[in-house]
Amino acid sequence: MGNRLKIYRLLFKREKTMKAIVAVDLNWGIGFRGNLLEKIPDDLLFFKQTTIGKIVIMGRETFESLPGKKPLKDRINIVLSTKEHFRDNQITICHSLSELAHELKKYPTDDVFIIGGEKIYNQLLPYCTEVYVTKIKNEYPADKFFKNLDQDQAWNLESTSNYKNYNNLTYSFTKYKNLKLTDFNIA
Repeated sequence: MGNRLKIYRLLFKREKTMKAIVAVDLNWGIGFRGNLLEKIPDDLLFFKQTTIGKIVIMGRETFESLPGKKPLKDRINIVLSTKEHFRDNQITICHSLSELAHELKKYPTDDVFIIGGEKIYNQLLPYCTEVYVTKIKNEYPADKFFKNLDQDQAWNLESTSNYKNYNNLTYSFTKYKNLKLTDFNIA
């Protein structure tokens, strides 16, 4: 593991408690052509209740997919983008992980949620202590995916709700814990 990655992990672990929240289908698909795979009211409510008053981190494409390209209300919205020309004065924009780590130091809260998309999840998942996953028991055409936590020994399924139904769909709310993060130590 490179020294820069160790420094980022140390910064994120000591300064903030990062979590991720996502809805996935049976193949861990999360999106198709810039849209969610499914909009389940109970899941949208869970997302809102879980992230309200918190810091949400997303990629540029996720931000641009929000209704009206407007930030999520009652949250601090941070967009991580490699596009140096991307500007929007409604949100905070960071262009690197080190810039993001510096930005997060400004906030007293330990509640930071990664909300997508695929690239941002992949970049920041190693720093997350927990992931809230709404599992939809259906398969959809998808072009964006989340890492299958059931196949990763670093992640442990902590809890699963009872199955719920909406419009002939079955889904459940699950929570995973990152086992490797808790053992991470820098000499």
